[in-house]
Amino acid sequence: MSADRLTPTPLLGNVWAMTSLELQNLLAIEHSGWQALTDGSGADFYEALMAEDGLMVLVGGMVLTRDEVIDSLKEAEPWARYDITGPQLIPIDEHCATLVYRASALRPGEDTFRAIMASTYRLVRGQLRLMLYQQTHITT
Repeated sequence: MSADRLTPTPLLGNVWAMTSLELQNLLAIEHSGWQALTDGSGADFYEALMAEDGLMVLVGGMVLTRDEVIDSLKEAEPWARYDITGPQLIPIDEHCATLVYRASALRPGEDTFRAIMASTYRLVRGQLRLMLYQQTHITT
């Protein structure tokens, strides 16, 4: 992968133009997504980030299209806090990579949510698009 970095000018709100799929770049996007989920702007963030045909596979067996994700996030209770640990990058090709990490998140009055996340990204004309996001619940 190239040593290029994030372009400093935000595009489409909170999404950045990118020229490479490095661990630090994708991890920065994931942190931005989680931050959007804590401040209530998740619907806007994922509307800009997700590919038109992107999917989210959530714990409990839900598979959501981009439009379903946007609609659900408009009604979602924001997370109070989150933590990301153990990020790993799996390069697929020069335009596609998957970021895998453990996350824990907490909403007021709920148990801590813990899962392994996998986010597959593709560069499309220099813009990052989330193609597939999958959660695997950690039970121990």
